[in-house]
Amino acid sequence: MDKKILSTAGFFGMIAIVLGAFGAHALKEVLTIDQLATFETGVKYQMYHALFLLFLGLNTHLSHKIKKTILILTILGVILFSGSIYLLATNSLTSFDFKVIGFVTPIGGLLLIVAWSILMIHFLKKKA
Repeated sequence: MDKKILSTAGFFGMIAIVLGAFGAHALKEVLTIDQLATFETGVKYQMYHALFLLFLGLNTHLSHKIKKTILILTILGVILFSGSIYLLATNSLTSFDFKVIGFVTPIGGLLLIVAWSILMIHFLKKKA
């Protein structure tokens, strides 16, 4: 399980760096400042959660079941939250209107909040 978590952390981190560079260089010419800021928000949250998964994979105080639950919630949360932000920020570049999928952004955010909540609750319940 830890190998899968750490691999996912590495993948999310790598993609965040690629997308961040793409946004800073290629998209800089075709998006507004607001659209670029929105795109950057997606990159930041993806990177935050890559680091979160890195912590999760290296943590020895969590059960396999808790780690698996947090991993699934985080993967789905990043895909829905950051993924939809990327699409919404670049909406003006395509003929498809990605605003119709905008409702998934808060669902992704909620999944990320639940993942962090599970971690927090586990540590609060743990005896010193």
